[in-house]
Amino acid sequence: MKQSLVHVTLVVKDYDETLEFYINKLNFVLISDLALPGTDDRWVEIAPPGSPGKEGTTIALSKANDTKRESFIGNQTGGKVFLFLGTADIWKDYDEMVSKGVEFVQSPVDQPYGIVAIFKDLYGNLWDFIQRK
Repeated sequence: MKQSLVHVTLVVKDYDETLEFYINKLNFVLISDLALPGTDDRWVEIAPPGSPGKEGTTIALSKANDTKRESFIGNQTGGKVFLFLGTADIWKDYDEMVSKGVEFVQSPVDQPYGIVAIFKDLYGNLWDFIQRK
């Protein structure tokens, strides 16, 4: 039996402001943005540049539609790093992301498993940005 991780959900305040951040600051690619019939909701998927897109794991954006879900925006994992974004050239990509206004809480440092930095997304979720050894 072959299985794979298809989507990871990211709870967001607004689809369009989230797309603006991920597409324009992190260079993510829009995989799908579809209206869900009979609702005011959308099915929105994004993926990092160079990832397999629909054949790989995507981030499915989920708009918080009640106060309980709103409380998780920016705190998906209780203050721990939420997701890990890999790169082949951390210094080049780090400099580009900083120039676009991405907030890093840790600059790249050498670790036994790779070079890693930590940044915040637009809502404050923490991401590891890593170039593996």
